[in-house]
Amino acid sequence: MTDLSSIITSINGSANKSSSATQTLSADMDTFLTMLTTQLQYQDPLDPMDAAEYTNQLVQYSNVEQAIQTNTKLDNLLNLSIYNLGVQASTYVGKTVQAIGDMMPLDGGVGKATYTLSKNVSECTIVVKDANGNVVYNTIGENSAGAHDFVWDGKNSAGEQLPDGAYQIVVNTTVPSGETSAAVTTTVFGRVTGVASDDSGIYLGLGDAVTSTLDYVVTSRDENYWKELIAELKKEDGSSSENSNILEEIKSQIA
Repeated sequence: MTDLSSIITSINGSANKSSSATQTLSADMDTFLTMLTTQLQYQDPLDPMDAAEYTNQLVQYSNVEQAIQTNTKLDNLLNLSIYNLGVQASTYVGKTVQAIGDMMPLDGGVGKATYTLSKNVSECTIVVKDANGNVVYNTIGENSAGAHDFVWDGKNSAGEQLPDGAYQIVVNTTVPSGETSAAVTTTVFGRVTGVASDDSGIYLGLGDAVTSTLDYVVTSRDENYWKELIAELKKEDGSSSENSNILEEIKSQIA
């Protein structure tokens, strides 16, 4: 993704459309006035043409011209707004943002998301799926109401490291019989790698495989956040491995 290039292209396209409409109307007006003066020059003095009809057509042309000018000004305001949003979005590049959604980028072997439960539940299971919809990892989640973090080391259920990319996080809950189900809202974290736009809005690239619209962003972190997250996760993995080795050594000595 390239910063602002697609946004500027979209703005230029809108400006070209407005300019084309104005040029077409101007050409039509010139043609109409030429025909009008020619007909007036050769009209029969005893049977003159209806001046009211020509006047009505001139008024209609004038109304159309004013409408096009109004639309052009509105397009200019809209383009300026889009450009300003694009500039705002470009400030996120390199930072980590939290956005509403369930597509989580695995970037540098780490993924992070949050899930919010509207009420306490009996059980909560977090499922991670790959781009093909295959379940690659699952774990037990917190079952209390409120927001909870989920940090994933990118390993599947067999302990194998998966490649960076887009993964879906699905939170399944169960509640006691007779109770209404809990509402679940998920957000994902991602390092912003670029900005793009189309007719639907402005998008941020999260990692190398996930996009989010600008209006779905809820928080942002500084440039060091993702590096620190990776370092912390590797530190925890190292501690787990060290503890496992110590345990194995103790077991061998006892044996």
